[in-house]
Amino acid sequence: MKSRKKDALDYHSQGRKGKIEVIPSKPYNTQRDLSLAYSPGVAEPCLEIAKNKSDVYKYTAKGNLVAVISNGTAVLGLGDIGPEASKPVMEGKGLLFKIFADLDVFDIEVDATDVDLFVQTVKAIAPTFGGINLEDIKAPEAFEIERRLKEELDIPIMHDDQHGTAIISSAALLNALEIAGKKIEDIKVVISGAGAAAISCAKLYISLGVKKANIFMYDSKGLLTTKREGLDEQKKNFLQDTGDISLEDVLKGADVFLGLSKGGIVSKGMVKSMANNPIVFALANPDPEITYKDAMSVRDDIIMATGRSDHPNQVNNVLGFPYIFRGAMDVRATCINEEMKLAAVKAIAELAKESVPDEVNQAYDERNISFGKDQIIPKPLDPRLIYWVAPAVAKAAMESGVATEPIKNWEAYETELKKRLGLDNKLMKNIIERAKKNPKKVVFAEADHYKILKAAHLAYEEGIAEPILLGNVERIKDLMDEFGLDFENCKIIDPRDKSESKKREKFADILFEKRKRRGMTRYEAGKEMRERNYFASAMVDSGEADAMISGLTRNYADTIKPALQMIGVDDGVTKIAGMYILMTKEGPIFFADTTVNLNPTVQDIVDITVLASKIVERFRIKPRIALLSYSNFGSTEGPNAVKMREATALLKEQHPNLVVDGEVQANFALNEELMQDYFSFSDLAKKSANVLIFPTLSAGNIAYKLVQEMSDSEAIGPILLGMKKPVHVLQIGSSVREILNMITIAVADVQTRK
Repeated sequence: MKSRKKDALDYHSQGRKGKIEVIPSKPYNTQRDLSLAYSPGVAEPCLEIAKNKSDVYKYTAKGNLVAVISNGTAVLGLGDIGPEASKPVMEGKGLLFKIFADLDVFDIEVDATDVDLFVQTVKAIAPTFGGINLEDIKAPEAFEIERRLKEELDIPIMHDDQHGTAIISSAALLNALEIAGKKIEDIKVVISGAGAAAISCAKLYISLGVKKANIFMYDSKGLLTTKREGLDEQKKNFLQDTGDISLEDVLKGADVFLGLSKGGIVSKGMVKSMANNPIVFALANPDPEITYKDAMSVRDDIIMATGRSDHPNQVNNVLGFPYIFRGAMDVRATCINEEMKLAAVKAIAELAKESVPDEVNQAYDERNISFGKDQIIPKPLDPRLIYWVAPAVAKAAMESGVATEPIKNWEAYETELKKRLGLDNKLMKNIIERAKKNPKKVVFAEADHYKILKAAHLAYEEGIAEPILLGNVERIKDLMDEFGLDFENCKIIDPRDKSESKKREKFADILFEKRKRRGMTRYEAGKEMRERNYFASAMVDSGEADAMISGLTRNYADTIKPALQMIGVDDGVTKIAGMYILMTKEGPIFFADTTVNLNPTVQDIVDITVLASKIVERFRIKPRIALLSYSNFGSTEGPNAVKMREATALLKEQHPNLVVDGEVQANFALNEELMQDYFSFSDLAKKSANVLIFPTLSAGNIAYKLVQEMSDSEAIGPILLGMKKPVHVLQIGSSVREILNMITIAVADVQTRK
């Protein structure tokens, strides 16, 4: 699709080029800082490392640094495209290492297809790194490269294309066999594909108990048999002493099919011919060997996995490699051995049987995900993976004798792993996954603006929302053509058009009934319905749309007014408010009120706090609320300090279950160590605040904009609190990404209300 291609190119090229950067981890602002960082201070750690080479882990970033190395000879589904063309993939792998396991990465693209030269190059640079992830190197060279590097270097090394899929699919296989009631030593396995991943899968299956004689492996020329000539050594490990047999015939009575080849090569009939309770892992991407729909249509006893996120049981390497390297490097293992891989397999398999946290259920819009045919491996967004898999790998390294820095306190290690990522930071990922499972109708009152139309199209493409576009029909269609935005069967409505007169009159009658005792005439109601914000509000009020997005080109107050008049506030609500979410490494921080109330009263502050806490709880996050001021618990008097102090007292009295305190300065609210040192009596001394309530609109608005501009925090909002139905008003000048975030929040708003 033209627009998707442009989006991908823009994503990589706009702003800072690429996807990753290097940032300092120590202070560097003063001359003293620089003299410690470089000359002359840097000489001291250099001398210590010269005396004891292992001190490189103590004084440098080596212990948390992975090299992602490729020569670009087998890139994704693109083949041999060369080292330069492989760089976006390697940067992407680095990004995954960072966000899932907090491992830093340098991606290195090597212009060497010769095995000796490649190995020599990697060995020469190896002192820089604590681990090496080999990536997208074609077979059979990949096997030899990995074997030699593992023999000649003493750091964790893994070719993820081989072992990642093998580890995840092995975990899936163990659980699938348990559900199917089959013994691993008895099963017949058919594998389509004989590349690095397929061969590694077969080897790991054998380690788990599959008999080699029961594995039938196919490459592009057919079954690997003793009659074949010119096969490499890796393929020769899986020869059947028979003539060529078609895939269709071999699948008859087979227990397991593993596809690592190409889409569409397995028919419904072939799946139908398999044994009872067949296990089908169709992992070709983006098109599996047989589609999930086709396979499920012919067997109700099938247990199936694919490489796709839109079906159950996604075999995704991100379930494994970040945590395997994390565990291996945290004990400074000299390699990644078979015991460590098997430990990862068993940890992933066991995690799939555990009760799933609410946040995972919410992310996938499920009530109760549980172990079974649709849950044989964990979901990729399961936050427990890091502290479930990494410790298992670390323990296996210690027990197999390859760990040089054993972990002594496992409880402290688990706490450290959780802290590394700020597990609350998965909020937006979870909301997006949930939205995709149950998209809602979102009406856009300014759809003839490019940014709105682009964001709506992205939401449509991602399956987050069903857009309803309001505006001049010809203008919207022209924009679609100009920018290649293809909305299939999408409603486009011009509220001023004659064709909408009936609906306009119907909505005007409703508005008049709501406002006739507030000074609005029927004529005025009819006139207002020609205005898109009124029409959009009426669509939400009547149920023709689930949520509304507007405000990109209009004054904030002018956008809220139609929604308030047509939809109104929620039951029991006397005060609406605006809230922003700032996404930080430590997790999301919620700022309120940032957009509506200029100088709220004590009771207004109480109402705003309750509104904010409710939506934070709907995001499955426990609110810890600080009422901010320039004063700490009575240290300074003044109208705003007293206001926040009195509001705190009311909240504690009226809502005793809330974790709330104030009045308190922002630095104390966000720093639990400071709170413990000075105000240990406060509830916020146990854990820092994640909801900040401001004494005035100016304070809240200035604060979130300063934080957004001066840090890497992404701002999501404003979320309008207190409305009867979801209405979200954009800030003028919002970016396409910010609008898309608001669409996602709007869909989540609909879902969590229900």
